[in-house]
Amino acid sequence: MTVIRQEDFIASVAGALQYISYYHPVHYITSLAAAYEKEQSHAAKDAMAQILINSRMCAEGHRPICQDTGIVNVFLKVGMDVRFDSELDLQAMCDEGVRRAYLDPDNKLRGSILADPAGARKNTRDNTPSVVNVELVRGNTVDITVAAKGGGSEAKSKFVMLNPSDSVVEWVLKTVPTMGAGWCPPGMLGIGIGGTAEKAMLLAKRSLMDDIDIQQLIARGPKNRAEELRIELYDKVNRLGIGAQGLGGLTTVLDVKVLDSPCHAANLPVAMIPNCAATRHAHFVLDGSGPVYLDPPSLEDWPRLTYDVSKARPVNLNTVTRAEAESWKPGEVLLLSGKLLTGRDAAHKRMTDILNRGEKLPVDFKDRFIYYVGPVDPVREEVVGPAGPTTATRMDKFTRQMLAETGLLGMVGKAERGPTAIEAIREFGAVYLMAVGGAAYLVSKAIRGSKLLAFEDLGMEAIYEFDVENMPVTVAVDSKGTSVHNTGPAEWQQRIAGVPILQ
Repeated sequence: MTVIRQEDFIASVAGALQYISYYHPVHYITSLAAAYEKEQSHAAKDAMAQILINSRMCAEGHRPICQDTGIVNVFLKVGMDVRFDSELDLQAMCDEGVRRAYLDPDNKLRGSILADPAGARKNTRDNTPSVVNVELVRGNTVDITVAAKGGGSEAKSKFVMLNPSDSVVEWVLKTVPTMGAGWCPPGMLGIGIGGTAEKAMLLAKRSLMDDIDIQQLIARGPKNRAEELRIELYDKVNRLGIGAQGLGGLTTVLDVKVLDSPCHAANLPVAMIPNCAATRHAHFVLDGSGPVYLDPPSLEDWPRLTYDVSKARPVNLNTVTRAEAESWKPGEVLLLSGKLLTGRDAAHKRMTDILNRGEKLPVDFKDRFIYYVGPVDPVREEVVGPAGPTTATRMDKFTRQMLAETGLLGMVGKAERGPTAIEAIREFGAVYLMAVGGAAYLVSKAIRGSKLLAFEDLGMEAIYEFDVENMPVTVAVDSKGTSVHNTGPAEWQQRIAGVPILQ
């Protein structure tokens, strides 16, 4: 009988979580690099370049790929001939591994887990608890897969109970466009079919733990219905023209995974869970011989790219005027320098509560820009840790009041804005700028200073003032209300129609 020691288990989980915080899987990098080379949309190519450059920087600097360092999922296959030498149960051992990884002083990761989710939503500060799934299987080892799932992609998870005669393909093609770009495409789609409602969701999540191999599958041909669905959906989803970051382009998904399970004759459960640009998962096996530490990948697999900003328009945030902002064109790349305010969900909720009471805000937003961000804590010489954008649509319900009552000029975030926010932007002559999701470390290098202004108790959701220099952003909604997330995919869907794009 194999004996697995508590410390070996905890150290291995902690090490794997640190590893995936700064190393993309090589299969993801090679697939994204191939998509970058064939991409014809300038905006999508620009976004993919930032993701690839950011990835190499993180691999070299051992800092998080994304500021959202995820909710930890642990998949355990425990051999029935295994005994644990441990005072802790499996959940507690996993959580101790998470705690150790996320509080590592050399690469501190962001605590994103909130207790009392329908109430006080208080941050647990160490990213625990993790979500643990356990299977008892034959054997004498413990097979472990750890993943750190970003909130932006997890928020786009979908489930439906179709009728047995309904088409899975039709449902997927109808649903993907409703997901917007908050899941940071290009990524993977995990599809779970069959079982029961909870089984389908688990199948979809598990499928995302597999390597990207769609091109190999296309080359050899499908052997079953699940593989046929993978190829069909890969082609048809990419024909939607959504593209990288939802800007329009040839590649929306790098792969589609399908796992299925027998189900009741009256049911057809289908789940879909996307994985984002921060694809983070690792697999290892404990056999009782000690902890397992993963070998670093070769950086030769990462392309050497430079980010060209020669055609970008410089903007001084300290002196920018509404007249200047009105001249910005949809899709134009800007380089922001100067003082940039920050604030996301919790800060916006608190600010609107203050405004509703007729009180004065602690920060003056007139003619200023706010960045929707919750950064990682800094380490060593850093001013701020990785600081990529969060999904802007979550702030849509606050946008009209902020623009009307504070004089806010512009917002910076990730992905699209909804119709209500776009109308408010048009009405008040404001602008919305998009930063690339999945390029958090690259963005942080443009931040030269950081000062806390308000709501310190909110931690990473507090209001800060960043001093930025040449921070790259794209005009996503101009002052007239034109959204590139509407015009880009529509244009590229038309361009792609009838063109072979499988390889």
